[in-house]
Amino acid sequence: MSSAAAPQVLALSRRAILRFARQPSSWAPATIFPLLLVAVNSSAMAAVAEIPGIVPPGTTFLMFLLPAAIIQGVLFGGINGGAELAVDIQGGFFDRLVASPVSRPAILIGRLAGAVAFGVFQAVFFQLLLWPFGAEVLGGIAARFALVIVAAFASLGIGSVASGLAVRTGQPEAVQGYFPLLFILLFLSSAFFPTQLMSGWYQRVAEANPITWMIDGMRELVLVGWSWSAALAAVAVPGVLCVIGMIFATRQLDRRLAVAS
Repeated sequence: MSSAAAPQVLALSRRAILRFARQPSSWAPATIFPLLLVAVNSSAMAAVAEIPGIVPPGTTFLMFLLPAAIIQGVLFGGINGGAELAVDIQGGFFDRLVASPVSRPAILIGRLAGAVAFGVFQAVFFQLLLWPFGAEVLGGIAARFALVIVAAFASLGIGSVASGLAVRTGQPEAVQGYFPLLFILLFLSSAFFPTQLMSGWYQRVAEANPITWMIDGMRELVLVGWSWSAALAAVAVPGVLCVIGMIFATRQLDRRLAVAS
């Protein structure tokens, strides 16, 4: 993408962010539902923190749940970003962009920038909101910043796959159908409950789930302290998803443009 396309990316990113912010139905569930789930689980399972070996001494189950809240919120936001792109396709805005001299990569990057911006906002917002209630981050400022980076990469990865589905199908419903799969994967992980207390096939699936690897890395930064290995483990999973998602989205965009031409 040439430097001349940078203003186009900025303009489309601004449009995506403003449109998202002006629609509470898009961002409210991604903000409220994770907080409600954290409130319920931290209250109902607070005693889990007293079991030796589950969380380090002096920490709380709310701290254990902080990474899950961030990833759950990012999941909502990334899917909604792809669904909004499908709405643009249905409404004809996408076709108008294609007919204009706008850079083709800018169409995709501008939309994804909106999802990433919202993911960063969520990571910062959840940390600040839950901090007074005891959700400390023992890794300090570096760990807090790492959580934001993970959220940005996860937003980009989830959003790029959702955008690829949007470009391929042009149907918001098809993109929303991607959500239950991710939500199931989230619950089949260590997001809301320690794998040490699981058993049978559920434990085996959770331990092999890449979301568990990502959240466990984030959780170590929160509960134990700063560690380069934990930070890299947390970033690696969404980083790989970003590569896969961007390849998928780019190919779907090329395919749609080829059909249209």
